[in-house]
Formats: sequence, structure tokens, C-alpha cells
Amino acid sequence: MKWKNALKDYQLYLKIERGLSKNSIENYSLDVAKLISYLESHHINDSPISISTETVQQFIYETAKTVNARSQSRLISGLRSFFNYLVFEDYINSNPLELIESPKIGRKLPDTLSEKEIDNLINAIDLSKPEGERNRAMLETLYGCGLRVSELINLKISDLFFEEGFIKVTGKGDKQRFVPIIGITQKYINIYRSDIRNHMIIKNGFEDTLFLNRRGKQLTRAMVFTIIKQLAEKIGLKKSISPHTFRHSFATHLLKNKADLRSIQLMLGHESITTTEIYVHLDKSHLTEIVEQFHPRRSLDRLDG
Repeated sequence: MKWKNALKDYQLYLKIERGLSKNSIENYSLDVAKLISYLESHHINDSPISISTETVQQFIYETAKTVNARSQSRLISGLRSFFNYLVFEDYINSNPLELIESPKIGRKLPDTLSEKEIDNLINAIDLSKPEGERNRAMLETLYGCGLRVSELINLKISDLFFEEGFIKVTGKGDKQRFVPIIGITQKYINIYRSDIRNHMIIKNGFEDTLFLNRRGKQLTRAMVFTIIKQLAEKIGLKKSISPHTFRHSFATHLLKNKADLRSIQLMLGHESITTTEIYVHLDKSHLTEIVEQFHPRRSLDRLDG
């Protein structure tokens, strides 16, 4: 079996069997491509079937010299997934990464914005320009619905169910979910649609796409990143933020205002509750308040010993 063929089959498996998004498949493929490049540069002729644990270990050891622990852990995870696929398909009997441990890393907490910082960013939008109303509607949607940037740019007009108070979101692996949308977000989307979008020349194929660029086509992820970066610079915000920061802030603010974790999980589209639990990183004063409010023994006086 050649590496090229094995990688192609693996990509099909990730797409069809696991239902991963294009971006996820590219990331997994990149991990395998790094190993292939290493083998070629060192003139090692091992195939995906014959490669030894020692060779993989050496590759990871060499890579560890140039990347941080988190990147190293990600690489090991990606390669382990690839070789697990080969085991699953009965190409090999065991995974050469079975005995290779990932470096211990602390769980990275997502950056968030305060409610005031979000207000400042949205208030900094220049509404005198046609794209201003669109940008305000986009940021309100990112924050108001907790969307991923890919979900935002792929949002359709036919996905808007304002009378019912929901939007239909297509997330990772083309999995769909319904997310509540509050009145203020609906208001700014409607303003954008009536005042700006209805007067645009829309290119064929994009008639149902909600957020459009000046040429009447779908916005790119990079464009949304740029819009947010420019607004952050405009208000002198020192934090490094991205569209995902609004999603993190959405979850964090809901949790802080006592929304339950399961509801937040459903709105974010997380398959596992453990993914959502990363947002439980609130300050100690809030945690103390929770204990004092909900602990069954909160009303009992402490007995003297």
C-alpha cells in the first residue's frame, strides 16, 4: 500500500463514515502529510503497513523540537486516528502509536469579551456605509446565536424562522440544529435585508445566501475575520479576537447568567457535554454565589466545635 492511496482512502472514510467537515479533513490529512514528508526527506521507504513504532517515535521526537506541546499533542492525535483507520480496515494488526503518549497540556480556556467590549465593537461600526448594516447584523448574529464563522457565512434566508423565534443552522458534518434568535438580532437582520440587501445585484446561486459581499456573492471566512480585526483596532482593544470569540462569549455569558449547561450544549451544537464544560471558568465570586444560593445546607448556622 502506498501512502498516497492510503491517505486518499482515509479522507473518504473521514468524509463518508465520520461525516467530518472539509476543514477537519484537511487538518487530519496535514498530520499524515507531515509524516510522509519526514519519511521522504530521510529516505525511509516504510509503507503505511510496514512503518514501525520506532520510526514514528523518531518523527515525533524531531517534530517536538520545533512545535509547542499543544501542536505536538494535536499531531499525535491525528496520526493515531489515521492508524486506527488502518487497523479498522484490517490493513495492520496494531497501531504504532499505541505506546506513544501525548504531552500533558493544560486545557486552553477560550478568550472572551465582556458585554461592554461587545457593545463597543458593535458601536464602532460605520453605519453610513452600506456594509455597516450588514456588519452589525453579522456581529449581532455571531453573539446572539453563538454561531461558528462557517455557520454564519452559510446562513440562508430560508433558514430564518423569525415567527417561531429560531434559525436553522448547518454545523460540522452538515448536522443541522435549531437555535433561538432573540428580537434584537432579528431586528438588525431585518434592517440589513430591507435597507441594503434588497437593493443589491445578487449573483446567480447566491439568491438565498443571507450575508453578501459588495459583489453580491457569499462572504468568505477571511473577510469576517478582517472586519472584526479592524473593529478591534478601531476601539483600541488589546485582546486577540476572532469570530469564534463571539461564540465563546455567547456561551460564557449565558452560563454566568445561570443558563444550564445542557441547553448551551444544544445551542452550540456540541456532540459531547465535555466540550461545553470548558466554559465553566467563571470567577470565584460567582461560584461562591452559586453555592450560597443552591446548597441544601446554606440556611443552617455553622455549629461550634
